[in-house]
Amino acid sequence: MAPHTMNRSIQVSLTQSFDLAPEKVFDAWLDIEQISKWMFGPGVRDEEIVSMELDPSIGGKFSFVVIRNGQKINHVGSYIEIQRPNKLVFTWGIDYEPEEESIVTITITSTTKGCELTLKHQLDPKWQKYSRQTKNGWEHMLNKLHELL
Repeated sequence: MAPHTMNRSIQVSLTQSFDLAPEKVFDAWLDIEQISKWMFGPGVRDEEIVSMELDPSIGGKFSFVVIRNGQKINHVGSYIEIQRPNKLVFTWGIDYEPEEESIVTITITSTTKGCELTLKHQLDPKWQKYSRQTKNGWEHMLNKLHELL
């Protein structure tokens, strides 16, 4: 997403509580084995994982390739901020639409019972009609993450 459109972006926001230490929840976002169980794959939705790669460093990139509904989709992005165990910021997009990247911010705060994760996904205003679908997708994945952990 171009920097000048960020001020007018649509924001999808969700919160999920976990009865776990923030480190355990944070690490699930940067571990391919865990991502393949809660973000992508047949345990999450009707799809096949083709390949998963990530470089969990500032400026590092990720690529999660799946086949869904007969279509190969490569979810790509790069890490902007990594502050274990409290904050993770990354771009999110599909490789054949690189100009359509959005920004996802994960904030994890300690609670008396474990932690609370807040996800904020900033979308370009032209994708407003997909904001409900985006929220539902993240909600489904966060529920899978909760089940996994």
